[in-house]
Amino acid sequence: MTPILSLYRNAFGGLSKEAWFLAAVMFINRSGAMVVPFLSVYLTEALGFSLQQVGVLLSLFGVGSMCGTFLGGWLTDKIGHFKVQFFSLTLGGFWFFVMLSFKQFEFFAGGIFLLSLLTECLRPANASSVSSYARPENVTRAFSLNRMAINLGFSIGPALGGILATVSYQWLFLADGLTSLSAGVLFFLYFRHRQGHDPQPQTAGEPPVPPAITRSPYRDGLFVLFAVLCCCFAVAFFQFFSTMPLYFRRVYHLSELQIGALLAFNGMVVFLLEMIIVYLIGDKHALWKMIVLGLFLLALAFVLLNVAKGFPVLVISVLLMSLSEILAMPFMSTITVQRSGAHNRGSYMGLYSLSYSAAHIIGPFVGTTVIASFGFDTLWWGASALCLVAIVGFYYVVRRLQAG
Repeated sequence: MTPILSLYRNAFGGLSKEAWFLAAVMFINRSGAMVVPFLSVYLTEALGFSLQQVGVLLSLFGVGSMCGTFLGGWLTDKIGHFKVQFFSLTLGGFWFFVMLSFKQFEFFAGGIFLLSLLTECLRPANASSVSSYARPENVTRAFSLNRMAINLGFSIGPALGGILATVSYQWLFLADGLTSLSAGVLFFLYFRHRQGHDPQPQTAGEPPVPPAITRSPYRDGLFVLFAVLCCCFAVAFFQFFSTMPLYFRRVYHLSELQIGALLAFNGMVVFLLEMIIVYLIGDKHALWKMIVLGLFLLALAFVLLNVAKGFPVLVISVLLMSLSEILAMPFMSTITVQRSGAHNRGSYMGLYSLSYSAAHIIGPFVGTTVIASFGFDTLWWGASALCLVAIVGFYYVVRRLQAG
């Protein structure tokens, strides 16, 4: 046990107090992440919406996410990551309570759009904050710490949500709102007087900032292509949160508790392994190799669902998806930080987050449409094929980004 404990101590060493507290805030926030994992089941079983309506609502959630990440990235560069994170946590938490009153399709559609917009403003601001408080040599590990906290919270949220859902789905909205508000209050109390490591504003007589550091990410063609590839990855990966709970329910007839346990298993694997894997191999291999391996494991996870059956197969598939997440996502964030500067990091993080928000639109709509027309098997084959296409793209694009 001593070598294992020493390994964990080394992996977590050298990170700032601010990085740890940011992780604590995200842990509290994600511990209440119960609505989205059970949203497709809630919409079909509690509100009685059709599969096509569910696809539309989940895609509207993605539209709100897309707008929120764009707005959050823009506001982060304008007013700073502190204000954006605080207002996202508090206003988003309050809106979870309002969502309880929406039962009709039209009202729920508007409500879910606004909920996603408010909560997803947090993503680019939080990413900018993590990079601000991290030492340059610890950027990847700081992002991994933040993701570890998110996934530890996510291992608790769906598991607890599975229990609450057996009583009433309304408890999911209440718990999600309370944890978001709690995270917002704690964030405000700790960070209201703290400054990150961003450079001070330029004074007279200083040399101008190089144009490459102030460029818009939307004019950086290579990075735009990178964001498109990230979107392809996310379209496939997010099936785990949108259509796979339906797969667990309709094909394997799992209960809410069992579905919550499988979702929580993903969070626990990432929590236990990500920091160690990043610490052991993150500096020893090229970033493109890590990302490509992650995409390959994700493709394998989908193929496994079609070629074998049984509950152990579900567990192995979730494990492969978790390892894929560990190998791909932290290094995608690192590339984004390396490509940006202090003056445009919010915009770069916003575009990077925008790729995931776009996947929230495309993934659920395509997924539910494919299921309704062709079935789950076709969806899993299609997701694996998309991963293989993205592998080729990442191989070329990331190497170019690193070279330039």
